[in-house]
Amino acid sequence: MCQLLGMNCNTPTDIVFSFEGFRRRAGLTDSHSDGFGIAFFEGKGVRVFRDDKPGASSPIADCVKQYHIKSLNVIAHIRKATQGEVNIENTHPFIREIWGENWVFAHNGNLNNLPDMSDSFCQPIGSTDSEAAFCYIAEQLKNRFRKKPTEEEIFDAVQQVTQELAKLGTFNFILSNGEWMIAHCSTNLHYLTRQAPFGKACRIDDDDVIDFSHYAAEGDKVSLISTFPLTKNECWHKMERGGFVFFKEGEKIREIIGVPGPAVDDGTLGKGGLKAA
Repeated sequence: MCQLLGMNCNTPTDIVFSFEGFRRRAGLTDSHSDGFGIAFFEGKGVRVFRDDKPGASSPIADCVKQYHIKSLNVIAHIRKATQGEVNIENTHPFIREIWGENWVFAHNGNLNNLPDMSDSFCQPIGSTDSEAAFCYIAEQLKNRFRKKPTEEEIFDAVQQVTQELAKLGTFNFILSNGEWMIAHCSTNLHYLTRQAPFGKACRIDDDDVIDFSHYAAEGDKVSLISTFPLTKNECWHKMERGGFVFFKEGEKIREIIGVPGPAVDDGTLGKGGLKAA
């Protein structure tokens, strides 16, 4: 299957340190080599980079490293295809308009027997279960609320639709509208929050080290979500199966605790995952 990476923060931040470790799992330390994508929210807009080539060796991924884009919300994905051909239209993350906003979604898992979307306004462009599931979420939200509801109502509604789709298979995902970020764990998903006092972090995939105290200010808060931990010396929180977490401005605002259970090999457990265990 695939792996996910998300960042939510209270001040525009670049994700290069985390992304450089993450992209190594797309062909070097792991085998998620069927394409990569990363989306940066910039105001009401979204800057998206995608390639159907392995993220570890993609020149487009090199551009991301060189660009050092700063954003409040970022979602990245490395693909190991289960449904749909390896091409650009099947490459995550996906984008849809909901209530006049860009919503970005990336999924790790495999869903079967999705609801019939033939009469829906929101249609998938590619042939993945992931994009179809996102379209289903968007359609259900628009049908339920004619105008943008409160964040609490959005979080509750996303939970309800997710619980319906999660019955169809593995459904780990990260979702953002540029103001907040929601994550759901079906099998494997971890998160951490960095805030003062900032210190050093050592990447799992190549042992590179950064001292965040040289880059972050006293009030900065940065939360990361990843399929598996990206650093070996920080305290990552493993979400339980069926759990939800809601981040805004770098803080965990709400969390729904899932059901504890043993580690699950959903196809994401490669070298990078085993190192992180």
